[in-house]
Amino acid sequence: MNDRVQTIDDLGAGYGQVTSQGERNRVLRNTYWLLALSLLPTVLGAWLGVATGITKSMGGGIGLIVFLGGAFGFMYAIEKTKNSAAGVPVLLGFTFFMGLMLSRLIGMVLGFKNGPDLIMTAFGGTAGVFFVMASLSSVIKRDLSGMGKWLFVGALAIMVGGIINVFVGSSAGMMAISVMAIGVFSAYMLYDLKQIIDGGETNYISATLALYLDIINVFQSLLALLGIMGGERD
Repeated sequence: MNDRVQTIDDLGAGYGQVTSQGERNRVLRNTYWLLALSLLPTVLGAWLGVATGITKSMGGGIGLIVFLGGAFGFMYAIEKTKNSAAGVPVLLGFTFFMGLMLSRLIGMVLGFKNGPDLIMTAFGGTAGVFFVMASLSSVIKRDLSGMGKWLFVGALAIMVGGIINVFVGSSAGMMAISVMAIGVFSAYMLYDLKQIIDGGETNYISATLALYLDIINVFQSLLALLGIMGGERD
C-alpha cells in the first residue's frame, strides 16, 4: 500500500507534463492492473443487484436520478482523492455502484432464453474492442489529442439522448443510441490509451476511471443492442 501511495504522489506531481518512457510504462501498467481489479466490484455489484432486485423496483425517473447523482458524486470524489491513499478505494466503490446500476439491464437480458449467451457475447465483444484499441494505440504515432473535444460532444449527445429515451421508451431510439455509444466510446478507448502512452495522462487512477467508463459504456450498449435484436423469449 505504501508503494501505491508513493506511486500516486509521484504521478500526481507530474500531471500534465511530458514524462519519461519508463514512467509512461509504469502508469500504463498500473492502469491495467487497477482496471482488472475494478471489474471484481462491478461483477459483485451486478450480482447483488440481480439477486436482490433492488434496481428493478426503481422507476425510470427515480433510477435516472439515483444513477446521475451517484455517478457524478463518485467521479467528483475520485478527482479529489486521486493523489491520496483513498483514491483506489473510492474508485472501487464507484465500480461497485456501476455494477449495481447495470444489474437492471442484466436482469432484463437474463429474462431471455438465451440471456447468458447474450451477456457472454457482449463481454467478448467488449474485450475484442479493447484489444483492438490497445493494439492501435501502441502503433499509431499521430497525436490524437484533438479528438477529445469531438468525442466529448458525442458523449454529451448520447447522454442527452439516453435521458430523453428513458421517458420516451423507444426501442428504435435505444438501438440508435447504443450504436452511437459503441462507436464513440470505442474511439474514446483509443484516445484515452494514447493519452497514457504519450504522457498526457500521468495519474493512473484518472486513467483507470476514463478507461473503465469507456469499457462499461461499450459493454452496456452492446448488451442492450443484443437484447433488442437477438433476445429469445420462451
